[in-house]
Amino acid sequence: MSQNNERVRYIVRAGLIAAVHTAATFIVLYFMTVLAWGPVQFRVSEVLTVLPLFFAEAIPGLTIGTFLANLINMSATGPLGLLDVIFGTLATFIGAVWTYRLRHRNILLALSGPIIVNALIVPAYLPVIMNAIGYTEAFYTVPVLGISAAGSFIFMYLFGLFAVGFGQTVIIYGLGLPLTRVLSRVVARQDNHTGEDTGGTSSNNNNTDVLDTR
Repeated sequence: MSQNNERVRYIVRAGLIAAVHTAATFIVLYFMTVLAWGPVQFRVSEVLTVLPLFFAEAIPGLTIGTFLANLINMSATGPLGLLDVIFGTLATFIGAVWTYRLRHRNILLALSGPIIVNALIVPAYLPVIMNAIGYTEAFYTVPVLGISAAGSFIFMYLFGLFAVGFGQTVIIYGLGLPLTRVLSRVVARQDNHTGEDTGGTSSNNNNTDVLDTR
């Protein structure tokens, strides 16, 4: 495949990933609010963070998708939602680069990137947004126990670190690993087909061997 065709495919795929990620995040935020909001958040759209295991273009795709979704969400969070636009997007970018860089080492380690990065970054600005929309007390109250972490940034940060990390872990490992196995087969089949058509091996065959969990 020519260099121009490769470039076009890269741009198209990145744009498609950005569009899907934006739409999926929007659907989760506005139509699955029980999962998307609360002390522990299960944003199903985060399952797409497995895509850098297979495609380098998933890095700009996920980053742009997060930026657009958080920008749209400012209608609910107000001007301070800009913190999420900036730092939430940064967290997505760093997590995607982490996953891509470690994709051939260990899948569990590679997928831990979005979990760790979001767990460290998001809780640092979340109290500001929650306070602005009057949701601090409800958000930082431990379910069942009724213990509130509101009022202390350190406690709110630690609470958010656990809550965000737990939610990300459930989605990325619980849903992301099965999706990874499916995508691995699809990409491998596509690479084999491309190799047959070109009389050789596909240029993307380095994206298929990602199931090492040792």
